[in-house]
Amino acid sequence: MKYIGIDIGSTASKVCILRDGEKPVFEVIPTGWNSKITAGNIRNDIEARFGGLDDAMVVATGYGRISVEYANKVITEISCHGKGGYEMIGRDCSIIDIGGQDTKFINVTKGKAVDFLMNDKCAAGTGKFIEVMANRLGLTIDEIFDLARTGIAIPISSLCTVFAESEVVNYMGEGRAKEDLAAGVIESVASKVYNLVQRKSLQDTVIITGGLSNNEYFAEQLSEKLGQTVIPMEDGRFAGAYGAALFARDIK
Repeated sequence: MKYIGIDIGSTASKVCILRDGEKPVFEVIPTGWNSKITAGNIRNDIEARFGGLDDAMVVATGYGRISVEYANKVITEISCHGKGGYEMIGRDCSIIDIGGQDTKFINVTKGKAVDFLMNDKCAAGTGKFIEVMANRLGLTIDEIFDLARTGIAIPISSLCTVFAESEVVNYMGEGRAKEDLAAGVIESVASKVYNLVQRKSLQDTVIITGGLSNNEYFAEQLSEKLGQTVIPMEDGRFAGAYGAALFARDIK
């Protein structure tokens, strides 16, 4: 029997396949412009590598979850990230999920999300914000973090991505150092995440999921702001898909 979790995110889609007695298999592909096409591509890949879905239970989650027409069940991102993150760390925790279009904070007790917050619809404070700024600076995502380590953060005050990009362009015109701009971008995102998270009580264990889950520098920045260790997770970007697969295993 196969238990499959599919997390169709705004920028990346993650898949987790569980089989009895075996380690989870994780895969990630770009979501592209059409979630339904992405869901079809995922099905084709699963069938080619692991066989058909006749012996499978499938749970879909994420931004494009309703596009997974072959799913047995659809479950919210909050529940799936809570269940997946809890299983990954093995204890009650607070989860900071940095997605492409939103940021979520989830408190998890005994594998269940008991409280959560989401940022507003603006991309500031999300992975998309970093992507936009990296492109403006002519850098990759990895490069902007590497440079940020060596820079002194220049304040970026705008709450809107468009206006913040204008700030960066103005700084570039002034000839400000690229590493200082990179540091300012990361500082800006960390501050916005902090402003969201500090509205809730943190559990003793805090982890990161989503696209920045295994970024040690970002975890360091959040730890400093929160006054509490934030743990980067190597496979944290798959927490939603993993949680969905675990829910699939629970289907009777």
